[in-house]
Amino acid sequence: MKTLLFASGNSASFVPRRPLLLSSGQDLREWLVILHRCNPVLSWAGWLSAGLALLALALVPFDERVVTGLNVWFKPLKFSLSNLIYLWTLGWLLADLPAPAQRAVRLISWGVAISMTVEIAAIFLQAARGTTSHFNNSSVFDALVFAAMGLFIAINTLLLVWALYLMLRHRPFGSAGYVWGMRLGLLLFLLGSAIGGAMIGQNAHTVGAPDGGAGLPVLGWSTRAGDLRAAHFLGLHALQALPLAGWLLARAMPSWKTGAQTAGIFAFAALYAGGVALLYWRALSGLPLLSQ
Repeated sequence: MKTLLFASGNSASFVPRRPLLLSSGQDLREWLVILHRCNPVLSWAGWLSAGLALLALALVPFDERVVTGLNVWFKPLKFSLSNLIYLWTLGWLLADLPAPAQRAVRLISWGVAISMTVEIAAIFLQAARGTTSHFNNSSVFDALVFAAMGLFIAINTLLLVWALYLMLRHRPFGSAGYVWGMRLGLLLFLLGSAIGGAMIGQNAHTVGAPDGGAGLPVLGWSTRAGDLRAAHFLGLHALQALPLAGWLLARAMPSWKTGAQTAGIFAFAALYAGGVALLYWRALSGLPLLSQ
């Protein structure tokens, strides 16, 4: 267990921090309590996404409409769960920044929470209308919804660039492996966001076929052509994978010096980035992640 100094108004207090791995329901409850004390904005935004995920799941059996080959509520379900993981992960990582950075952290947290709320609201709105949210320019209204989503995702990306700057300027609490895992995880997250920008640029996520063809169950990733969403997914989840890998490295090799831990997490990050690049290349070549 370690302690975290975080600012609250004009005061600062120490909050106990448990390891990232949760082994019981009690650990999860304690983790959620600590997260809420450290970053209530992203905590509440995550709970909103959790509620929306349950709503989408509840609607699936009662709505037989299909959009791009999947039940109309699958996409809101997937994005709600993705937002939940993203918001709570970011809240946990930003809490490890020292007190001088916490004013900026609060601004970033509010900006991210608003951006993600606008995005998921747009996705639910379009699902309720029985149409797509992304790459939809079939009417003026649909184009405005997609443009609003793009604007707030761009804002979210810029806020993450700011967060990366803060993590490079102010050393977060933790071992060298964990700290560099946080920094490199954010960097690869931004790479994954850039792949999302590539999808917007071509106004589709499938390469070599129209969107909405045969795809993997639930995910919907194309099994007949290239699909940029696989590389996008892997890049975005570097935000969880790399800090966890750095923490595990430091825990498994406590005798390793700072330089060795840093080299280890950089090597893992290079392999991870190679995986993202491979999936991106396969998609651009029109090759599916898995064929059926």
